[in-house]
Amino acid sequence: MRIAMIGLGRMGANIARRLMRGNHEIIAFDRNEKNVTELAGEGAIAAASLEEVAAKFDGGPRIFWVMLPAGEPTESTIEAIIKLSSPGDIIIDGGNSFYKDDIRRARSCAMQKLHYVDVGTSGGIWGLERGYCMMIGGEKETVDLLDPIFDTLAPGYGTIVRTKGRDAPDDRPERGYIHAGPAGAGHFVKMVHNGIEYGLMQAYAEGFDILKGKSSEKLVEEERFDINLPDVAEVWRRGSVISSWLLDLTAIGLAKDHDLEQFTGKVADSGEGQWTIDAAMEEAVPVYVLSAALFARYRSRVDTTFGDKLLSAMRFGFGGHVEMPQ
Repeated sequence: MRIAMIGLGRMGANIARRLMRGNHEIIAFDRNEKNVTELAGEGAIAAASLEEVAAKFDGGPRIFWVMLPAGEPTESTIEAIIKLSSPGDIIIDGGNSFYKDDIRRARSCAMQKLHYVDVGTSGGIWGLERGYCMMIGGEKETVDLLDPIFDTLAPGYGTIVRTKGRDAPDDRPERGYIHAGPAGAGHFVKMVHNGIEYGLMQAYAEGFDILKGKSSEKLVEEERFDINLPDVAEVWRRGSVISSWLLDLTAIGLAKDHDLEQFTGKVADSGEGQWTIDAAMEEAVPVYVLSAALFARYRSRVDTTFGDKLLSAMRFGFGGHVEMPQ
């Protein structure tokens, strides 16, 4: 299939590359010409403007995948694409947009006889090789039409053991993607995913902070332990009930630098943690861990700990996220 990838940042470029490896054709556009040139050198069709993107399709429906930061960059780009589109064309937002914005955009697209799909995409900078976990919202017919794209991007069965007792006719979840529901449902599920991610990361950060603090001179000398943090992370990865990809990234970060000196510990947030808390308040669901994890990030911008450095190390590990400026 021919897909226009609009936004060639850390994830957009690698999504395009994985699609090209699966024999899909990519029309590449980004405001940064260097990004377009680089991808064109790998086989993509270069475009210098959104108008040129729209003109480089040889038939319909045209598929526009927007991979930009949530908010104004995504909003203005989708508005421009709508003006360039024809009935039957498909607009995909694969960034971290707010799900209520998806509902509104889908309504606007429907008025123009366009199709709108939101794809909550997880996988970070590792997705090119590992594949992307995707949570998709939109009309069933449109999502089904796009299935070859999602199948190419997804991790596939891999080596993960099948869930005992699972007997569902739809195997897409086992291959790494789901059709979550109508427009907005994909980003809603991804939003909650990121809220949980905050909580898991905070638990690791606090645990390793306790381990590091055990050597403190504030403690009785015989109760001080100089714990080797890289070794703890490594042994927990192997057979422990708290093993995870986040722990893998923690082990990588600590192996490089026991004290994580390259990080200040001022931890940014994408906004999805706050949106998750907002949704919980609307539904009257108590979320003690998720809210505490979000507030811990806010606190880190004033008073940092070793745990905050570990949060920054994990964020850099899975997404290439740099810290907030001091």
